[in-house]
Amino acid sequence: MPQPACPLWLKIVLIAVGLIPILISHQAYAVATESELRGSRPNVILVITDDQGYAPLGRVGHPWIQTPNLDQLYDQSTRFDRFLVSPTCAPTRSALMTGRHPMKNGVTHTILERERMTLDAVTLPETLKKVGYTSAIFGKWHLGDEDAYQPNARGFDESFIHGAGGIGQAYNCSCADAPGNKYFDPVIRHNGTFVQTKGFCTDVFFDAAIDWIETTSRKDSPFFAYIATNAPHSPYIAPEKNAKRFLDLGLSEGESGFYGMIENIDENMGRLAKAMARLNLEKNTILIFMSDNGSAGNGLGRIGKAIGTTPDGKKLVAYNAGMKGTKGSPDEGGVRVPFLVRWDDKIQAGNQVDQIAAHIDLFPTLADFAGAELPTGQVEGRSLLSLIADPDATWDDRYLVTHCGRWPTGAEPNDFQYKKFAIRNQRYRFVDNSQLFDMQSDPGQTQNVIESHPEVVAAMRKA
Repeated sequence: MPQPACPLWLKIVLIAVGLIPILISHQAYAVATESELRGSRPNVILVITDDQGYAPLGRVGHPWIQTPNLDQLYDQSTRFDRFLVSPTCAPTRSALMTGRHPMKNGVTHTILERERMTLDAVTLPETLKKVGYTSAIFGKWHLGDEDAYQPNARGFDESFIHGAGGIGQAYNCSCADAPGNKYFDPVIRHNGTFVQTKGFCTDVFFDAAIDWIETTSRKDSPFFAYIATNAPHSPYIAPEKNAKRFLDLGLSEGESGFYGMIENIDENMGRLAKAMARLNLEKNTILIFMSDNGSAGNGLGRIGKAIGTTPDGKKLVAYNAGMKGTKGSPDEGGVRVPFLVRWDDKIQAGNQVDQIAAHIDLFPTLADFAGAELPTGQVEGRSLLSLIADPDATWDDRYLVTHCGRWPTGAEPNDFQYKKFAIRNQRYRFVDNSQLFDMQSDPGQTQNVIESHPEVVAAMRKA
């Protein structure tokens, strides 16, 4: 029996539905090509949080933290899923500012004047200044507190920072914050002059950054805004409204402060996004979000164990995305952080890059966007433009080196060469000269396979 003819309207619907996968696949990559991105001179806003790490974000699977604004940014960005930094604060920051490994910047610790970035380094803002950028920093610098090491002497036109490695932090050396400084109403060093502020520190830094961005965006030249929160670094103190939610769930005061600070950061990221929209900056500004090292939250000493309970009796378990290690560790959990790159209509939203990348890559990447020349012989990182434009672009494997440093002052550094260090390529992580982990089959680093792969170990020892 003949089949009835398919109505024209149904044919159109079927064709349209069939085209959806094709259209999606054609939109899988950036709106702009690599060559179009290079030298495009966008504004850049870089936000880096302190000790947050990879796991405390809703989109990466954290089961109970609420980060709606960062989750939205995650969806709007090309994200690097294996972005690696140093295990502690100052080393990462020096790598961002120079494009080379921290020890070559003279940074081997976070205190005791061993956080001072060598004065012969050419910094990222100095490089951007040569092609017309205006630069500002808000929050944590942590690369030297003496005048010669201050941001204003290292290429920043505007500096609004606390001292040392944290608000109120002081040691018996020349690198320290204002005595007795607090997270609420902190004293801030603004272009060399100490000023009293009002409010919670993260809010204060975002207020100042948004004001500066609004003023600077009216000018003809592009800008680089570096917003470096001291939160959620210890002491774990958050605004009452942010901490209360976690206290009500049974978390300790410290744990509530840590997660409360992250939710406060999320609120400020929402304020920043609204300011960018209000100022029509979304289509000429790159927004980058990252953290400086692995998570250091108070509850992470109890990974996998309950640290609270929901009203309906569900246990809240300390979460680290299945990774081994936290801040201060050369393992994956000590150095893996989110790295989100958003630029509307230029960089494709929703792409994920699985190739390993690192803090040393930020400098050459932003220089590439800006059309700036790299300082001769300094930069060890690679521009990420090709991966931002196409996550499947050809990308040669390489070795990324991690070292915690922090040997006792006065000790022989060579005695600590193979202590608290790691070498990572796309597949393997080699730790402390005695452990090898296959990060593809064993991302949680549960099985030492060093005996099974002597050729891999030999190559990594030569790296």
